[in-house]
Amino acid sequence: MTGLNGRAVLVTGGSRGIGAAIARRLARDGADVALTYARSADKANAVVADIEAMGRRGLAIPADNTDAGAVEAAVEATVAAFGRIDVLVNNAGILVAGPLEALTLQDFDETVAVNVRAVFAASRAAAARMGEGGRIISIGSNLAHRVPRPGISLYALSKAALIGLTRGMARDLGPRGITANIVHPGSTDTDMNPATGPLADGQRSLMAIPRFAEAEDVASLVAWLASAESRSVTGAELTIDGGTNA
Repeated sequence: MTGLNGRAVLVTGGSRGIGAAIARRLARDGADVALTYARSADKANAVVADIEAMGRRGLAIPADNTDAGAVEAAVEATVAAFGRIDVLVNNAGILVAGPLEALTLQDFDETVAVNVRAVFAASRAAAARMGEGGRIISIGSNLAHRVPRPGISLYALSKAALIGLTRGMARDLGPRGITANIVHPGSTDTDMNPATGPLADGQRSLMAIPRFAEAEDVASLVAWLASAESRSVTGAELTIDGGTNA
């Protein structure tokens, strides 16, 4: 359904969780996939090995999203390795939690640097290299629209900022045939937020369908957005949260 043969992709934060699932899914659909990682080289290399086992080219690039220059360099490394970049998935992100009075300006700066500034830097660099049919897909959060519990104001702020950035990019890049969209996952079963964790029951209580998504569910939605079938979708928010925000 979503053939990506001949397409070149960069997934930031692709060594684990949702990012790794996206990288594997896009490779399965035919793309060559580069991914960035900050610390987990062994996990990143394992994802690359899976990509190459599918007959596609893979590349692991060390790049910390706190360094916008490193993220821009990752775009150039992708182009150098694959000869092009067609799809950028802005997945890397951090969650700094705590009550407002306990949060610091350093917490603010780090959250915005990783979750917003790096997305802007990567998107700007990738757009400069993309041709018609290019795709920029950012991973947001359903918490950008609804904050059901205390302690996540910085995270919600950063993901809400991506909505405005995505809409603006859709307008800027639309005349070139490049789309920009944002996917808002809700509770997803990963090592950072396991479906068996101490906070899981509270999260399920908010859902219309009371089960955590799998990372592969999010990857399937991203794969569709990366494909030609989504060519008329841009500036859109697509939420996959089991109805938490319904």
